[in-house]
Amino acid sequence: MKKLLYSFLILSSATLFAQKKLAVADNTIGTVDLFNAKKSLMQVSKVYNSAASLPAALKKYSSVFTNGVTEYKFKNGHNVLDIMTLAQINKQHGIPEDNLVFIDGYEFTDSATKIFPEIVAKSEKKDYNGKTTYYIYTTK
Repeated sequence: MKKLLYSFLILSSATLFAQKKLAVADNTIGTVDLFNAKKSLMQVSKVYNSAASLPAALKKYSSVFTNGVTEYKFKNGHNVLDIMTLAQINKQHGIPEDNLVFIDGYEFTDSATKIFPEIVAKSEKKDYNGKTTYYIYTTK
């Protein structure tokens, strides 16, 4: 029984790390590390192991979460973390609001996508196909 439990834990850990640590809470992009750091506010809602298993609300991220994703919920039902849209982030950095943004190498084309700004460890502006594009990295 212990071997089965350990095998499950190792497999679960491998699945989380294969996702570059991106996760979702209330349809907002964050990281597993951010949500684990806020354990008193968060709880794991569900782990989806493939893009095909994503619920309708997360299907728009199927190209990003090809290996699945962990969805979190706020325990009290209310978010207390700051949220920004990618359009707001682009505008803040002098980039047209509708330009795409890369987060840990994943392309986000919908400027209405929301993120928790706390996930930004490093960022830079680069040229991508002739357009100034904002790149966000969740690790330094």
